Amino acid sequence: MVKIKIIRVQVKGGEAKSEPPLGPALADTGLNVAEVIEKINKVTEKYREHTVTVKIIVDLDTKEYNLEVELPTTTSLLLAAAGASEPSGDPVHKKVGNISFEDVVKVAIMKKPELTAKTLKAAVKTILGSARSIGITVEGKDPKEVIKEVEQGLYDEVLKRYEEEWHSR
Repeated sequence: MVKIKIIRVQVKGGEAKSEPPLGPALADTGLNVAEVIEKINKVTEKYREHTVTVKIIVDLDTKEYNLEVELPTTTSLLLAAAGASEPSGDPVHKKVGNISFEDVVKVAIMKKPELTAKTLKAAVKTILGSARSIGITVEGKDPKEVIKEVEQGLYDEVLKRYEEEWHSR
């Protein structure tokens, strides 16, 4: 029978440390703590400035392990970009912040593994809908207006600059 231990820990992207609770939990499994920390930092580097949940799945017999990174929520990414602490309770009348169109694109790229969108443009429209629902404006405008502008091709040049990054995820 395979003995597996799962360790879940929240870390700031690229900044895991061997301090408690992570270090001792890893040491208890018999793994090389420094090696695992280094690997966690490598896989979470792209989420710098964000807190992510890392699941470390350890086979206690073979000492083999896998890492699974749970992405930050779209809401938390948008709020961080806007410098806001919480969503608006009344997003139509009360705005909590403003972000750039490029911020929206970056969130879309980061969330690609969890989105059903086939194209960057479709993903951006999804993220714009989320921004609208939590009271964040984009380029000083209601995200609904920005969605129309995206459909009209006004942001095609910006999207083109990020296509390669979108496809590499």
